[in-house]
Amino acid sequence: MEQIRKPLQGVSNIIRFNWHFYLLAAVFVAFFFLLNMQLPEQYQVFGNVLCLLIIASTIISLLISMYVYDLSGFYQLHWMDELGVATRGIVVNIHAGFDETSASFQYRCPNAVLTVLDFYDPSKHTEISIRRARKAYPPYPGTQQISTADVSLPDDYADMVFVIFSAHEIRDNRERSVFFSELKRILSGNGKIIVTEHLRDVPNFLAYNIGFFHFYPKVSWRRIFKQAGLRISKELKITPFITSFVLEKHGIEP
Repeated sequence: MEQIRKPLQGVSNIIRFNWHFYLLAAVFVAFFFLLNMQLPEQYQVFGNVLCLLIIASTIISLLISMYVYDLSGFYQLHWMDELGVATRGIVVNIHAGFDETSASFQYRCPNAVLTVLDFYDPSKHTEISIRRARKAYPPYPGTQQISTADVSLPDDYADMVFVIFSAHEIRDNRERSVFFSELKRILSGNGKIIVTEHLRDVPNFLAYNIGFFHFYPKVSWRRIFKQAGLRISKELKITPFITSFVLEKHGIEP
């Protein structure tokens, strides 16, 4: 799938769309470095350690992002085989304004009927990185704009629904519950919903430091799925940093 994604596209996009974080880190390092020069020598070690921690944390997060988004093969979608999901039928891919997966799904599932939906609402989903990404990348051809409260597809329509790295952008719990209720409504009786996310857990804390608060813990996802009347039939750690849940209307929760 090299013809779809460029080398190191994932980590380069992270830097490109979140450059303000890296600028802020550089400002902090410069500030503490200059401040450290004014301190007595016996106290300079603390400033040096602080600067090294900021630099190390930034480098580690970028290296892990490179592994997850560029080196792990995630966007080649081989993990679909491990989840046992079909590559035929009606496939719905839903994103939050930045679509990195639809071209991969079309390549991986050439016999599927692919519908792409975008629930991005700038009044609710306020991440500046998404706004920058939307300016940089055109939408996938045929993408339909929806709201989280109205997916705008018929009942029992989809055989597969993918929500990849996007559901966490719905920051309001009630809105997220309504959204998953809508996904249940459009899902066929034997259909599956695949939700892939970073979790607020130890590996992601080690990777992204306080940035892991942007993600939700597993218990929060389980509660949302249950409120929507969905059950987890399978759970897979694609890497130590990302988890996929397979949801069904009549699955058996482990």
